[in-house]
Amino acid sequence: MSSLLERTIDQGVGREPADLVLKGGRFFDLVSGELVDGDIAISGSRIVGTCAPYSGTREIDISGRIVVPGFIDTHLHIESSLVTPHEFDRCVLPRGITTAICDPHEIANVLGLDGIRFFLDSVAETVMDIRVQLSSCVPATHLETSGAELTVDDLLPLASHPKVIGLAEFMNFPGVLAKDPVCMAKLEAFQGRHIDGHAPLLRGYDLNGYLAAEIRTDHETTTAEEALEKLRKGMHILVREGSVSKDLAALMPIITERNSPFIALCTDDRNPLDIADHGHLDHMIRTAIAAGVEPLAIYRAASISAARAFGLRDRGLVAPGWRADLVVLDTLADCRAEMVLSAGRVVSDALFAARKPVAAVGRHSVKARRVAPADFRASSNSGKTRAIGIIPGKIITESLEFELAVGNHGVEGDLVRDVVKIAVVERHGKNGNIATGFVHGFGLKHGAIASTVSHDSHNICVVGTSDEDIAVAANRLGEIEGGFVVVRDGKVLAELPLPIAGLMSLADYETVRDELRVLRKAAYELGSTLEEPFLQLAFIALPVIPHLKITDKGMVDVDRFEIIGT
Repeated sequence: MSSLLERTIDQGVGREPADLVLKGGRFFDLVSGELVDGDIAISGSRIVGTCAPYSGTREIDISGRIVVPGFIDTHLHIESSLVTPHEFDRCVLPRGITTAICDPHEIANVLGLDGIRFFLDSVAETVMDIRVQLSSCVPATHLETSGAELTVDDLLPLASHPKVIGLAEFMNFPGVLAKDPVCMAKLEAFQGRHIDGHAPLLRGYDLNGYLAAEIRTDHETTTAEEALEKLRKGMHILVREGSVSKDLAALMPIITERNSPFIALCTDDRNPLDIADHGHLDHMIRTAIAAGVEPLAIYRAASISAARAFGLRDRGLVAPGWRADLVVLDTLADCRAEMVLSAGRVVSDALFAARKPVAAVGRHSVKARRVAPADFRASSNSGKTRAIGIIPGKIITESLEFELAVGNHGVEGDLVRDVVKIAVVERHGKNGNIATGFVHGFGLKHGAIASTVSHDSHNICVVGTSDEDIAVAANRLGEIEGGFVVVRDGKVLAELPLPIAGLMSLADYETVRDELRVLRKAAYELGSTLEEPFLQLAFIALPVIPHLKITDKGMVDVDRFEIIGT
């Protein structure tokens, strides 16, 4: 009996029928940029023949269609899709995303190693190939209260897991530059392995020092000028288009055939509603081509360039010997998947149904005390009050100042100037911290919206026009085990429970998609002018993104990396 390798060779040579043949189509050669006629022969999980006629045990006619390599999302947090890895698999694989490289640091910041192990158990069952980066920043900084803390000794036992690539985004770039001992221990342990970067606005000497630590990628680049400096210094730029952070338009000038070997695509945070209405990486590809980006450049970025950046040397081309992750399209410009193959298997409902379930973790993780309106009184000030300035489509914020009135209950917001109160409530049961501040740019005229999806420590974050509605919203999150809530005049208008660590739903992605539509409508009725108010809210507590943020410990000047007064 011949070995599997011998059988694979025989099918490639044509001595015996291939397991599966895609007949009559063309494939997009990402080396030459040509559309090449010919059958595609597959043996097991591997392509074994192209550019020639083949016969197969199973044959599928794809006449008039184009085959491209499966797409690779190079940086995301599946938790931020609000569904489990199993449901994420169902949601995006049919769109052609055959590989995803995730950092489970959202659930790790709540549950620690139990959260990472949940992901490793889950990705062993998914149809798509989900790889894991070990969360480097739990907590992200000393400026917030997380549910867990992971040291290098916690991470190293997982480093040899077959689904683990390396160390996830190193967000604490000030700690790297200051040679913080905790940062140094993690970086030294992963020298020689892949280390993801996270370096918003980092330039010049500071960027050089950061890169000297063998950090290789960055998904926080927001301008073409910044991207070009990072490219010149050897960084692989991960162009991001999420539900909040939308950098594709700004970075299109760098997505050229010349640069494409050093560019990849990612979503970072994209929810099922935006995936349903617009798409995932497929949306990025067709948007870029419509704007004039060369198809060869964007398709390279979506597959072979991404694979090489992360050491996945078995995928990214339609060629013999490569993994049969394939997408059958109508046209390159439209990028609409008509059929998807994952490791040689045609993606179908039956394939998803055959997966083994993984038990949920992190139930009842919202341990915040009940709050009252008086807990959110802002202290009086003399003159100016600092406020976080929202920039729609960005997670970078402005540091603003306003003269705000002081009433019977402290400093008051100003609806005319779109300045409302924001609060963070520690929810891990550790210290009961509550911090209040002000934010500009939500557009709220009534009520409050609240979330336990609050990067990266995932405390309760609430923005609202009255202390009473802020308190109702925060307390409701405790009652539903976390999620999203919209409140007006003391009544809950809409909610989405996320009982898995306060981050993910137990429901299927279609249900989450529909509930998000109701939530978004309710937020708009409060006056919100933001396209995605909930995920925009989620990033206001992230103290590693300039310029002004708020955590349970207070307002944070990110540029100075310190807690400040309002």
